[in-house]
Amino acid sequence: MTSADRPATEVLVTADCWNSESGVETTIHRAIETAASMVDADTADAELAIMLTDDAGIRTLNKNWRGIDKPTNVLAFPALQSERADDDAPRMLGDIAIAYETTRFEAEAEHKPFDHHLSHLAVHGFLHLVGYDHENDKDAEIMEGLERDILAQLGIPDPYAHDDQVN
Repeated sequence: MTSADRPATEVLVTADCWNSESGVETTIHRAIETAASMVDADTADAELAIMLTDDAGIRTLNKNWRGIDKPTNVLAFPALQSERADDDAPRMLGDIAIAYETTRFEAEAEHKPFDHHLSHLAVHGFLHLVGYDHENDKDAEIMEGLERDILAQLGIPDPYAHDDQVN
């Protein structure tokens, strides 16, 4: 995959708690680039944004967009694709939000390195942006299989070996 084939990924840190972790932007970029290289989706010349927030921020998003008044680990917001072709405007894949405290708690509870869990959540969110979901058992099996393959390429063990699903 050439750099022109990879989606442009902007990482926005909106909560100070992320400053205690080193290398998060590198971890996220590596996870997204690997995922983009392994899925059957056109991500060339596309853009996405990943917001690193805290539990309060993601709780607000979860309540406003999903009607669920509690924090979660990751949320993905696929962009609506415009029908008009504008060669000057980048194609947006969408936005991903990841909550620090929930990510930290889950990594510790599951005895996983923080960067492995962060990579998994970035990959999970990215797959939602390019059309994958886990609304039924068949779709969940496909999506989880892709997650396993992508994470294995990153040298990360099967995230579902001791857990049934990502929230």
